[in-house]
Amino acid sequence: MSSLFRTKSVEQSIAETEEPEHRLKKNLGLLDLVIFGVGVIIGAGIFVVTGTVAKTNAGPAITISFVIAGLACALAALCYAEFASTVPVAGSAYTFSYATFGELIAWIIGWDLVLEFTIGSAALATSFSGYFQEVFEGTFLEVPSSLGSAAEGVVDLPAVVISLLMMTVLIVGIKLSSRINQVVVAIKLLVVGAVIVFGISHIDTDNYSPFIPESRPAPEGSGGFMDQTLISWMLGIDPAVYGIAGVIAGASIVFFAFIGFDIVATTAEETLNPQRDVPRGILISLVVVTVLYMAVSLVVTGMQKYSDIDENDAAPLATAFDAVGMEWMGRLIAIGACIGLIVVVMILMLGQTRVGFAMARDGLLPRGLAKVHPKFGTPYIFTAITGVAVAVISGFVDLATLVNLVSIGTLFAFVLVSVGVVVLRRKRPDLPRSFRTPAVTLVAGLSVLLCVYLMLNLTGGTWVRFLVWMAIGLVVYFTYGRTHSRLARAEQAERAETPRV
Repeated sequence: MSSLFRTKSVEQSIAETEEPEHRLKKNLGLLDLVIFGVGVIIGAGIFVVTGTVAKTNAGPAITISFVIAGLACALAALCYAEFASTVPVAGSAYTFSYATFGELIAWIIGWDLVLEFTIGSAALATSFSGYFQEVFEGTFLEVPSSLGSAAEGVVDLPAVVISLLMMTVLIVGIKLSSRINQVVVAIKLLVVGAVIVFGISHIDTDNYSPFIPESRPAPEGSGGFMDQTLISWMLGIDPAVYGIAGVIAGASIVFFAFIGFDIVATTAEETLNPQRDVPRGILISLVVVTVLYMAVSLVVTGMQKYSDIDENDAAPLATAFDAVGMEWMGRLIAIGACIGLIVVVMILMLGQTRVGFAMARDGLLPRGLAKVHPKFGTPYIFTAITGVAVAVISGFVDLATLVNLVSIGTLFAFVLVSVGVVVLRRKRPDLPRSFRTPAVTLVAGLSVLLCVYLMLNLTGGTWVRFLVWMAIGLVVYFTYGRTHSRLARAEQAERAETPRV
């Protein structure tokens, strides 16, 4: 049992980053990190989830849902910031868990992050495809219906192409990825800014009344375990929408819009001054995006009555402007979303490759996957595998039922990081920390409580799928990782050298 909780010291983790065959190039500064954070967070969440949650859960109070989700992220971000400045190594929550909880928990969180980043990349590649087809409908780039959807056709070709293209960019080098990201993020911020500036003048304050719609029973057919929130099932409460419960349930859903700020932590090993810049990059990007989300949600629900929003609409921001006669603005939003989602796919894939790279370097996955390209200094083998996997999933699988898996996986990672920062403070108070989480026990405790509560507000079906994925991960660990990890091989070598009496 002790082998399941063997830890890898912070010093050992940092030393392994200097091994020639596993050394990543350090190219990133503070601006790169902030742009990465803003680039990945502003994606399908702000362009799609806003309208859906306003219609089905929270009404105009979706703004409060964003505040709750942002608060959960902010508390976790403070814990991430301390970890990333203390352990500036690729792998994010996986690496942090290895240093505090031990190998088994590290594997579990690493496997969890594989789910978050891979499914998230595929889901957003599919979202990109939808906007791409909307923008180019009627032109020579129009995609035939048989090649535009995994659900209704043979394959989602635009999703496959964008996945493979982003894979190539990531292999060529992270600095190129950063440059492309900067250009695209600038476009996205201009579009979001235009939504706020032009939308304010078309707000009808009557649309805000009531700001928190009165609670009402959920639609028929949503009362089974798989469809209702876990907490309502546990407490025997009939499913309901709107009201305070609807606002909180909405926060669990719009949490999807915040995923990605932890990507900044995965790039710590490639940052020139990680102790200083990673904490700043995480916190600045999160503050910027939270303010933008609140502003956009107020504009959308002010321009169009929440009850008039089509919950199946893939472009609620564009539709809101269409409703007030500004079709040109709707077109601009669609183009901005199409361009912006390219970067989100790329950065989520970046996060997956760095976590997988760290796990392979530790031997929990085959070590050959951790080879770094001799010219580009990137983990090209794992990047290629990730790109192909995302292309296959996004091209051939309907991901509608899997989106919530991204949220539950992220929240689970936040819980472990929040607990871990307190554990490491007590186990290794001697470690240099350029950033220290203020009131760490209080902040970490609140983070855990809020994240767990948001997890309980996800559906039973989401929990079942999540637990099945975790069970598969445990099988992989006990059949391979447990005996092939670096720490396991070191223990085996030590026993072999110990003379028998």
